[in-house]
Amino acid sequence: MQDKNNESPFASAPLRLRLDGDALVSNWRALDKHSGAARCGAAVKADGYGLGASQVVKLLSDAGCRDFFVAHWSEAVMLSKIVDPAFISVLNGAGPDDMPVALSLGARPVLNSAQQIRRWKIAGGGDCHVMIDSGINRLGIGPEQIDPTIFDGLQIDILASHLASADEDSPQNQAQLQVFREASHKIDAKRLSFANSAGIMLGDDYHFDLTRPGLALYGGIARPEMDEFIRQVVYPQAQILQLRTLSAGASVGYNATYKCLADMQVATIAMGYADGYFRSFSGKGAARYNGQLLPVIGRVSMDLVTLDASGVDNLAEGDWVDVDFSLTTAAALTGMSQYELLTSLGRRSMRVWA
Repeated sequence: MQDKNNESPFASAPLRLRLDGDALVSNWRALDKHSGAARCGAAVKADGYGLGASQVVKLLSDAGCRDFFVAHWSEAVMLSKIVDPAFISVLNGAGPDDMPVALSLGARPVLNSAQQIRRWKIAGGGDCHVMIDSGINRLGIGPEQIDPTIFDGLQIDILASHLASADEDSPQNQAQLQVFREASHKIDAKRLSFANSAGIMLGDDYHFDLTRPGLALYGGIARPEMDEFIRQVVYPQAQILQLRTLSAGASVGYNATYKCLADMQVATIAMGYADGYFRSFSGKGAARYNGQLLPVIGRVSMDLVTLDASGVDNLAEGDWVDVDFSLTTAAALTGMSQYELLTSLGRRSMRVWA
């Protein structure tokens, strides 16, 4: 396996993320197809949802993606070395301290308030985007704040909004759509953008000119319909640090939450909650070696996980195991969201694109 883009600061590590670049591109192409006549962009904030934004953007750009969304200007600066900054949008807008880089870089701020709009106009900023808050009540200009005069002289490329409940069949989806449509009739913009990953599956009415998937690009299932075409991208792997045979009655891990019912082989791997494999996987998660199951036993600790390796053939210290990490399954096991699980994968893991 060739390490195409190891972004870890370490030369080697006993844990790694095997990342399927073909699956990433396949997911984007499927989402682009389901976006209908709209262009399909990509949310690559939070370092490409934890996978490494540089390689994500390279792969998606080569596949034809042209619109990339980040949260912070530091992310835009990094990605400007890979793609034209004009294709990069900064969702958190432009605060006072952001203005020097915002004006010089060429990436587009997503302006979220009247104050940000005034700041941008006074500074002589060029093309920009504007976020309308249609009901999620986070960033964005609320419908009660829309005064067409504040947009005078503003060169708006994208007028955007963000769905709050697109992963559910909620009346809020239609309500937000109506608010966004009404706002789009009052504000001049070249393009309109509304749908996230789940929103793409709500149909043509939600697509407008540009969709902005995030989670589904990286293997997350934002709505059940996606299970038919979204492929897993992230495959954690960890090295066995130690193998031991424990006697019946021996306890494993903090607070002795697991006791061996019989003599058994136990494998300890180099992965823990500091790496995004949380304590909520304790007694629930699993790994595999050549297809053979190794259930998690005892509590997950900061750097280590213990596995029941009884009956697993030809296992040795230094071998690598595949950690089960289907996002939907992991979310069901832990009660955490797919977003949390994906973006929490630690920086100690080598990123290995295959």
